[in-house]
Amino acid sequence: MTRLLIVFAQEMRLATRNLWVLGATGLLALFALALGFLGASQGAQYDVDVLSLTAASLSTLSVYLIPLIALLMSYDALAGEVERGTLALTLATPIRRSELFLGKFLSQTVAVGVAIGFGFGIAGLAVGLVYGAGADGILAWLRLMGASVALGAVFVGLGLMLSAFAGRISTAAVFAIGLWLVLVVLYDLALLGGVIAAGDSVFTRQVFPWLVLANPADAFRIFNLAALDAAPVSGIDGLARTLPFPPAITLAVMLGWGLGALGLGIWRINRIVP
Repeated sequence: MTRLLIVFAQEMRLATRNLWVLGATGLLALFALALGFLGASQGAQYDVDVLSLTAASLSTLSVYLIPLIALLMSYDALAGEVERGTLALTLATPIRRSELFLGKFLSQTVAVGVAIGFGFGIAGLAVGLVYGAGADGILAWLRLMGASVALGAVFVGLGLMLSAFAGRISTAAVFAIGLWLVLVVLYDLALLGGVIAAGDSVFTRQVFPWLVLANPADAFRIFNLAALDAAPVSGIDGLARTLPFPPAITLAVMLGWGLGALGLGIWRINRIVP
């Protein structure tokens, strides 16, 4: 535990020194404030709390931002040490490789969580003070923040796993961007194309819902949007309210992705020759 905490503290200092936390906090706060204040007029139109409406909008935007932030923060954590030769020095100490991997994972997850907490917290407080906030709006905002941290943890784990497999910074960067494009952008486009092509078929009614659930980014949106009945959404987001399973299952999906990434990453780092 002591060795793990040492890695954790060192990685947190690096994240602070590199201004990752500050930059991510500012970016998330900026987008959340923009959505809150620019979309406030829709709150009266749809008779919904402004904070709830902003949470629904951020549930869609966060799918793009948070995975990208998490991957950019973690993609070179191990590949960079291999390329610079510092991994050999680290492993010359009594630390276990699994402890090194978990220490990096915990520190970068906390860094993403701090950015989300401050960024969304500042925006939520500002929107609530200006437009008011009911119990439903506050609950939706807290749900969004908690699920966002979970999504960030999943993609930090995936980024570290890719970094362990890559071995070089440039390769790890390609892997990270490729993973973001596949899971966040191309996956949904492929599903929508499949639904349009299949029409009202077995694929649309029985296969499609489980394919949506299988993606951690879509699972995040389903968890948040399924509870926001009054917020206007469309496309795959609108299907979050009609899928044939309880929204809590989406948390199990994200947990499975996170544990799988950690397991593969630890397996790989145990086989790296520094």
